Amino acid sequence: MSLKNRSVLVTGGAGFIGSHLVDALVREGPENLVVVDNLYLGKDENLREARESCPSLSIYHQDVADYDAMQAIIEKEGTDVVFNLAVIPLPASLEEPAWTFRHNNDMVTTICELARKDAFETLIHFSSSEAYGTSIYAPMDENHPLNATTPYAASKAAGDLLIFSYCRTFGLDAALVRPFNNYGPRQNERSYAGVIPLTIKRILNGEAPVIHGDGRQTRDYLYVTDTARAAIDVYNTSATRNRVLNIASGKEVSIEHIIRFIARYMGCEKNIVYQPERPGDVRRHIANVFLAEDLIGFSPQVSFDDGLAQTIEWYRQHLALR
Repeated sequence: MSLKNRSVLVTGGAGFIGSHLVDALVREGPENLVVVDNLYLGKDENLREARESCPSLSIYHQDVADYDAMQAIIEKEGTDVVFNLAVIPLPASLEEPAWTFRHNNDMVTTICELARKDAFETLIHFSSSEAYGTSIYAPMDENHPLNATTPYAASKAAGDLLIFSYCRTFGLDAALVRPFNNYGPRQNERSYAGVIPLTIKRILNGEAPVIHGDGRQTRDYLYVTDTARAAIDVYNTSATRNRVLNIASGKEVSIEHIIRFIARYMGCEKNIVYQPERPGDVRRHIANVFLAEDLIGFSPQVSFDDGLAQTIEWYRQHLALR
């Protein structure tokens, strides 16, 4: 299977992971490439490199939950494949839980219904490791129970179950990518920022780094370009259909280690400030990636420390230009 000469649409394509996926898709040579993003967190500037490489790239500032609008775009663009990354992020669910849950599932429902009605052929959907909740056993494989601890996580788990129900009931051609924690250039550093860009921004602003909780919480981080490449490989491999694949490094790192690495690399001498842990924060995450290794030959290409150094340098340059 190949994306060459296909018409590909990426929802959430102006976001962090989405824009890196668009960059990778450009290199696949699709006949048509389309981004749909309402810019809730995405930025048009994230697509600058893709626009330079693919001047024909079409961009729609549209809410994916709007069925009629999405149907019109897909029909106009002759879409064959949808990579679905549109999402309201976890921190928003701590402030507006009902809206976050409802909107995330409205977006998934829209995409499923359009696929059911043959508006496009194949769906590659981005799930989240948050759907697992805190690790019951480690490493966490795809059979780990879904034990969401935030409304966001519950919305992702519900979306996954909805897609699988459409696969079994209506024969959707779909596969799920379940990334663990991603990091790299372009990750949102504004509202709802992740720990890595938020820490870098604080230090650049002369502030002390912050840890919520004791810092012993662990995550499994993967450089964003490795995730983008894996998503394309999932599409290219028919054995992934009606399945979910963990995409991660398979290595565990503590939040404290990450903060101290960033502070040391950036020459920050301020003491870390410890604040109360965030509601619903998972305690431990580490992935079993054997299935991805078996089905798509997955192997991370960027080490954590190298990727973190590249990320810090990108933010230094990017934020200095503002």
